[in-house]
Amino acid sequence: MQESLFSVPPVKNEPVLSYISGSPEREKLIEALKCAKGYEADIPMIINGKEVRTDEKIMMNPPHERDHVLGYYHRGNESHVEDAINAALMAKKQWASVSWKQRASIFLKAAAMIAGPYRARINAATMLAQSKSAHQAEIDSACELADFLRFNVRYMTEIYTEQPNSDEINWNRLEQRELEGFVFALTPFNFTAIAGNLPSAPALMGNTVVWKPSNSQVYSAAIIMDIFMEAGLPEGVINLVFVSGPVAGKVIFSHPDFAGIHFTGSTGVFQNIWKEVGNNIHKYKSYPRIVGETGGKNFVLVHESSNPREVATALTRGAFEYQGQKCSAASRAYIPSNLWDQIWNDVKSDMDSIKMGSVEDLSNFVNAVIDEASFDKLEMFINNAKKDKNAKIIHGGNCDKSKGFFIEPTIILTKDPHYITMEEELFGPVLTIYVYDPKDFDEVIDLVDTTSIYALTGSIFSKDRYIIEKVLKRLNHAAGNFYINDKPTGAVVNMQPFGGARGSGTNDKAGSKLNLLRWVSPRTIKECLLPPKNYRYPFLEK
Repeated sequence: MQESLFSVPPVKNEPVLSYISGSPEREKLIEALKCAKGYEADIPMIINGKEVRTDEKIMMNPPHERDHVLGYYHRGNESHVEDAINAALMAKKQWASVSWKQRASIFLKAAAMIAGPYRARINAATMLAQSKSAHQAEIDSACELADFLRFNVRYMTEIYTEQPNSDEINWNRLEQRELEGFVFALTPFNFTAIAGNLPSAPALMGNTVVWKPSNSQVYSAAIIMDIFMEAGLPEGVINLVFVSGPVAGKVIFSHPDFAGIHFTGSTGVFQNIWKEVGNNIHKYKSYPRIVGETGGKNFVLVHESSNPREVATALTRGAFEYQGQKCSAASRAYIPSNLWDQIWNDVKSDMDSIKMGSVEDLSNFVNAVIDEASFDKLEMFINNAKKDKNAKIIHGGNCDKSKGFFIEPTIILTKDPHYITMEEELFGPVLTIYVYDPKDFDEVIDLVDTTSIYALTGSIFSKDRYIIEKVLKRLNHAAGNFYINDKPTGAVVNMQPFGGARGSGTNDKAGSKLNLLRWVSPRTIKECLLPPKNYRYPFLEK
């Protein structure tokens, strides 16, 4: 049968729905929330396309409503990780050999389901289990996940299309093969889209995957898996296991067929993974691909020429949307003294109008942090700031976990640019501000660059183009995603591919072709159309 060249459907970013009062999407979402709270889910692992249940069931509760039970998931052990690896390896040959068009169709269908009939359900799950507002859930679990799947299909076709030059007697070709072995996807709690992209991106390129989501994200991860399977994903291509990180790592990082890890999480965990892979490097058939996006201590640098109202909005949104639990959240700000009073008045006005509470009240801007461990860590830093002479809490500072893990949006003003909350990632609704003399702007640029081990996101606010140019050059390596006159959050697939360097990861840019290239191994083929018949080159002739 003749092979035809196909073009995939045109792709554009999924529109973000508004959920304004009286809108159809708001009514569907409210109904989905009621439905999800109306029963207790029983969530099995999925290994080789089969549901796997165990005797150990773990309760799932909304972070903002600790007394409510969303359901239970079945925790596995080492044997389940081994089964998942075996299933991935068994499925590998057939999955890798199937036409790219078939793989594309599965994930395009999944995207259509997420943007369509599953939209309210996956948004509601993300809201309840991860305590996200309606808007934050919409831009994450519906729009961004659909974007990842659709644009990755387009990137895949671009990768397969790119070919080397040939000439009249040599035909040169480039094949992009799947990696040899299985890929491990280790996904975080804070973005449902990331949880869906990390296993599906390698799978799209012909790899088979063992996927371990965060315990706090199992509830919505199970829905992603349901969607993939309903879209036609064959057995064993993605295997979903619920085990602890050490249990998964013990089996996976010792396996000779381990081919790569797709990771989003903490810097400490990623560094330990890298170390373990290095220690076991002699065991593997090939050098594993290590792809990771980790933490950030993201900055907002304000110049004296900035618009104060714009800065205030960027700080409020950048620091406190999703309770500051974005890898990109603004957590440190440098503000010139000539603008401080006006910026603070605008920020304080914003803060005084913010509501905090359950996600089911759609008027709440701030909800709960993810779990008790996070709550306790944030409360400790806030209480220490209350006692420290170098810090002053100018807004918030209250913490209450009696009904849910609620941390009031907190702003710390410090006289010390190296105060601990200016340097250490907190991953919560805490913003630290350092006010500087405008004449010291050059020194402050150096502070921004050297204060943190991270280099994920950052922004510069200024009306002066010479200043913007200077900052971009001086902070060349300080952020993988840099923003001009905007908050340092909200990267969109195909518009601002996301990732950072230094302590923030390998900067392989999820949401771009660069990431997919990590999940293939190229092979060059040269075919000689007129092979030579004499070993002698012309220079040998007299």
